[in-house]
Amino acid sequence: MKKVLMTLMVMFAVVTAYAQEMYLAGGISLWSNHDSEVTTFSISPEFGYGLNEKWSVGGQLILDLRGGDGVVHGTTTTAFAIAPYARYSYYENSIVRLFLDMGFGLSVNKVKDADADAGFELGVKPGIAVKLNDNFSFVSRVGFAGFRQDYRGANNSGFGVGVSGEDISIGIEYSF
Repeated sequence: MKKVLMTLMVMFAVVTAYAQEMYLAGGISLWSNHDSEVTTFSISPEFGYGLNEKWSVGGQLILDLRGGDGVVHGTTTTAFAIAPYARYSYYENSIVRLFLDMGFGLSVNKVKDADADAGFELGVKPGIAVKLNDNFSFVSRVGFAGFRQDYRGANNSGFGVGVSGEDISIGIEYSF
């Protein structure tokens, strides 16, 4: 056990010593629609590793909760997704960085008192990062181009390009 733990610590030290940059990011949202009496909560932590100045790899975990009296038959839904990606930064100056997140996502959506449904997406999400200081950035992804099959419980199966409110995310990134 000690050998395994020590080996993992050494591997982590080596990886971080040569790392260009690692980052933690995420977003959180809470929306309450009083007209339809539905409340939605979402949290999406993210971790990434910079391979060089242009390329990064990372992943996002997403948890969506939806409930209220206005939901069909008063049921609640829970969706969980994992979404690894490769990020290509194609423009950067001292303040702004433009990037493309290319990846896929796998999700499971569970409606109370019903079977769980699986879904996935495969595509590209363009984004922008605005540096606030040396460690923090404001990050936003706008739109989606690719294929989705019941991803995160939405009946959104198909291929296309979209910039709807559901395809816009805003968050904070901490680089170290």
